[in-house]
Amino acid sequence: MIYRVSMFDHCIYFNTTALARTLEREWTAAYKPFGLTPPQGFMLRAVLAKPGIVQSELAAELAISRSTATRTLDGLQKLMLIERRLTESDGRETALYPTHEAVQIRDQLSAASAGVTRRLKAEMGEDCFVTTVASVKEARSSID
Repeated sequence: MIYRVSMFDHCIYFNTTALARTLEREWTAAYKPFGLTPPQGFMLRAVLAKPGIVQSELAAELAISRSTATRTLDGLQKLMLIERRLTESDGRETALYPTHEAVQIRDQLSAASAGVTRRLKAEMGEDCFVTTVASVKEARSSID
């Protein structure tokens, strides 16, 4: 086999973006049966895990801006999967709760997510998967 060296072999932007596109396809397929995009799926899973989470905390946990969180939450609200409630402590802050419909799909959503993770671990190998996640997380933290 002939290995061709690309000018982008050592480019973090190119390689992480190419990886992100591949992962986007995987997660899009996993969340499609629920009528969700990957950002909506991850956000809904976070709300299901922490009912009453405030929007600012959710945005921080998902490493996105508040405006991005707002747009994604708007979509989840239109799908009737989350509800927003003003907090008692600060009338400007919104707490997020899953609806009954969201709770009904929690297990299937988790199973779909676990399926993607299992598939990726099988394709990449457990050690490569774990090392890649840890390395990307560390790189992200160091340049934030």
